[in-house]
Amino acid sequence: MSARRATIADVAREAGVSPSTASVVFSGRTPVSDATRQRVLAAAGSLGYTGPDPRAASLRRGKSGIVGVVFDSPLGAAFLDPVMTLMMDGLTEGVAELGAGVLLLRDNSATAAGDSDAQPTLMTAPIDAAVLIGCSTVMRESLDVMRARNIPVVVIEGDAGEGVPQIRLDNREAQRQAASHLATLGHRRVSIVTLPSGPDRARGWLDAAEEQRIRVDVTRDRLAGARDVYPEAPAYAAAASSIDEGFAAGRAIFAAADHPTAVIAQSDLLATGVIRAAEEAGLRVPEDVSVTGFDGVVVDGLAPYALTTLVQPSTEKGRAAGDAVAAMLEGREAASLRFTCVFRAGNTTAPVTRSH
Repeated sequence: MSARRATIADVAREAGVSPSTASVVFSGRTPVSDATRQRVLAAAGSLGYTGPDPRAASLRRGKSGIVGVVFDSPLGAAFLDPVMTLMMDGLTEGVAELGAGVLLLRDNSATAAGDSDAQPTLMTAPIDAAVLIGCSTVMRESLDVMRARNIPVVVIEGDAGEGVPQIRLDNREAQRQAASHLATLGHRRVSIVTLPSGPDRARGWLDAAEEQRIRVDVTRDRLAGARDVYPEAPAYAAAASSIDEGFAAGRAIFAAADHPTAVIAQSDLLATGVIRAAEEAGLRVPEDVSVTGFDGVVVDGLAPYALTTLVQPSTEKGRAAGDAVAAMLEGREAASLRFTCVFRAGNTTAPVTRSH
C-alpha cells in the first residue's frame, strides 16, 4: 500500500503555522511574509507536498482541486479578524483530506464594480465548490453565480435558501443572554454597537428605518437579540469589526453627558474599542459603565480586563463547512448545523451603582 499523500494540514504542522496560512501560500491572494512563505515551502518540500491535488479521489474527475471562499469584505482585512482566522483554520482542515486548496475571492458585487481585489472572478475562478462567508442580500448575487456554474455551495452565517447547507450560530439567543445579564444587574440605559449593517459599511447611529434595511444576517440577528431585552436602546453601526471602530463608536456614545450605564458590542474587538473610549472619557469599567462583547477571542492588550462575552466555536464552524464541502463533492448529503454560543461572565460588567 502506498503512503498517504501529505496534506496542507501536514505542511502547516511541519512549518509551525496555521492551516489557512499554509493554504494561501499555495493558492490564496492574502500576502504573507517572505520568511513564512519560505518556511511553508521548505516544509512542503520535506513532506513531498507540491500543492492541491486535482486528481484527489474525493474530487470530481477533471476538476481543479480548489475550494473558493467568498468574502463580502476586502481580502486584505480577511485575516485581521481573529474570528475569521480561526474559522479559516477549521475550514482548511476540513478540506485537507480532499487534497484541496483554498482560494479567497470577493463577492459578486465587488466583481461587478471592477474591484481589482476580485480577480480571479466568481465567473472564471477554477473552483470545485464555494463557501460563502455570510449571505446578505448582496452576497446572494454571488450565490446566483455559483448556481449558474452548477458549483456546490455552503454558507457560513447566512440563509441561502432551501438546498444550500448552512453553518450557523444561535446569534439572537446568545445576544439576548448577554442583554438579560445586564438587565439582571439593573442596567436600564443601554447602547448597542453593531457590526456593519450593509455593503456600504456606513458608520453612525441607526434610526428605525435603517434598522429595517440591515442587509447582514449576523448584524440583524444579534441586534434582534438585544432588542428582545432593550427594545428602545440606541444603536450605532460600526464600519468593521475592529478596535478602532469600537473606539469611534464609544466616543460617539460617551459624548453625551447622560451616557449609558452599559454598552452591548456585537464583537469582542468592538467591545475593546468601547472600553478604551470609556477610559478616555474618564469612565471606569465596570464601575461607571459595563461592556459586553461577542466571540470569545483573545484580544491583545485587553488586560486587566476579561470581557463578559459570548464564546462562539469559530474553528468548529469552519471545520463543519469543510466537512459539508467534502460531502457534496463526494456525492453525499451535506448537513446544515447550528452551533450554540456559551455565555462567559468577565470583569467588564457589574451592577449599576447608586449614582446612576
